Amino acid sequence: MALGNLAQRFLVAVVAVPILLFILHYHRPEPTWAIMFVASLLAMREFFAMTLPAEDRGPALVMGALACIAFYWLDPITLAYYQDISALNRVTKFAVANSGTVALILAVIVPGLYYLFRFRDIPSVAGRYAATVAGIVYAGFLTTYLAKLKLIDPHMVGDTVVIVLLVAWVADTGGYFAGRFLGKAKLYEAVSPKKTWAGAWGGLAGSLLGVAVLKLAFADWLTWLDVVLIAIPGGILGQMGDLAESLIKRSVGVKDSGALLPGHGGILDRIDAVLFIAPYVYTYLTLKFALHY
Repeated sequence: MALGNLAQRFLVAVVAVPILLFILHYHRPEPTWAIMFVASLLAMREFFAMTLPAEDRGPALVMGALACIAFYWLDPITLAYYQDISALNRVTKFAVANSGTVALILAVIVPGLYYLFRFRDIPSVAGRYAATVAGIVYAGFLTTYLAKLKLIDPHMVGDTVVIVLLVAWVADTGGYFAGRFLGKAKLYEAVSPKKTWAGAWGGLAGSLLGVAVLKLAFADWLTWLDVVLIAIPGGILGQMGDLAESLIKRSVGVKDSGALLPGHGGILDRIDAVLFIAPYVYTYLTLKFALHY
C-alpha cells in the first residue's frame, strides 16, 4: 500500500533529521561543511537540470563546485578558525583579502569564458550564461551560508544552523496546517495556487515558536529581541524564497525540482526557504557578535 504524501514526508524527516542534527552538533565544522557542500551540489544540479541543456550541466556543476569551495574556504572567518590571520603567510593573506573576488571570478568570469569558447547555439548563450551564474549564486553560494553559520556558533554546537532550519521548516509545518484548516484566501495564486494567507500567518507563528523553543531549550545566548528579529523577518524571507522557487519551476514547467526525497521533491524544494533565510541570519548574528563579544 503506497504511503500518502504527508506520511512520506514524515518518514523522511524521522530518518534524516536525527542524522542531520548529529552532524550539526559535532564540535568540528568540517562535517557540517561537507554535508552542505553535497547539498549545494545537488541543489545546483537540480537547478541546471531545469534551466540548461544537457551539454552544459556537467561543466556548470564543476564551475559551481569550485566557486562554492572558494566561497567557504577562502572566507576570513573560515581561515581564522584554523589559524590566526595575523600569522598567515603573504600568499594566504592575499587570498583572504581577495576571497570574495576569487569566488566571483569562478562564479561569473569563468562561466563567461566557458561560453565564449563553447557557445554552440549563439542565440541561446545569454540565457545559458545567466542560468549558470544564477544557479551557482542561488543554489550554491546561498546553501554555503549554512556551513558558514556553524563557524560563528558561540559554542560550535550548530545552534546557529538549527535556527535557520527551524525558521524554515517549523514555518512550513505551521503554514501547512493553518492553510488546511483556518482559511482559503489565496496568497499569490499566479505563482503558487495552494498557498493561502492563513498559511502565511501560520508560518510566521511557526517560525516564532521554533526559535523561542530553541532559546528556552539550548540557545540561552539568544535574547528575546533576537528571537523576534530573527523569526519574523526570517519567516517572511523564507516564504518569499518558497514562492521564488515556485516561480522558477512554473516558468520551466516542472512540478518538483527533483525526486530525491520522497514526499518532499528535490533538494531545492526542501531548502528553497532556507536559501533566503540563511544569509539574513548570518548577517544578523555576525553583527550581534561583533557588537556584544
